[in-house]
Amino acid sequence: MIKKRKPYSPLRVPCDFLFKLFCVLMFCSPVMAKEAAIRCANLIYAGTQTSRCFSDEFLSAVQRESTIATERRFKSVKLDSEELFSFPFVVMTGEKEFYLSVKERENLKKYLTRGGFLLASAGCSSKEWDRAFRREMHQVLSDRKLTRINMDHAMFKTVKTIKELKLSHGGADPYLEGIENDGKWVVIYSSQGLNDTAHTVGCCCCGGNEIVNSMEVNVNILVYALTH
Repeated sequence: MIKKRKPYSPLRVPCDFLFKLFCVLMFCSPVMAKEAAIRCANLIYAGTQTSRCFSDEFLSAVQRESTIATERRFKSVKLDSEELFSFPFVVMTGEKEFYLSVKERENLKKYLTRGGFLLASAGCSSKEWDRAFRREMHQVLSDRKLTRINMDHAMFKTVKTIKELKLSHGGADPYLEGIENDGKWVVIYSSQGLNDTAHTVGCCCCGGNEIVNSMEVNVNILVYALTH
């Protein structure tokens, strides 16, 4: 039995459509491409927890080193809001345990299965946040699992050629994990941390073991998300 697809709502255009529209603007008109700069959001979730300690420096780097136009700063967006669906790429980070609300879980599932992309990072390599994030992703996408991404994946070659992930204190085997939907990565996650706190104000990775070449990694992830 073939299921009929629901018509697009004028108030909630799927993110994959936004990707395609952006690509048309990008390659057909440089002027229009500039005006259609990609906007990225950092999430406010679990009530008042924020993702402010995730550096947005990689957004400027993407614009410098590729043909993709980006806004240089994140927009803070509530996970349970309709505004979430206006952003093709969002980041989420934190350093303590959290629980998402029912509405937040519903929104995140809709977002990820309609073309949205989530980059998540345990701030300061927080074990508490790592456990909470894994639990919540199981609640949101119970039929999918976080799986390890090999370093020979195209994601590590989109802009920069990244041969290894380097930790600030060494001593561990750093790697990224992800969740796929319809053959495309829609969640990328680091338990060590991709926050790039060296480029943040008022934040530090105090005692953590974050990935020190995270800006280059984040550049590649954003370009991958927008081109696949």
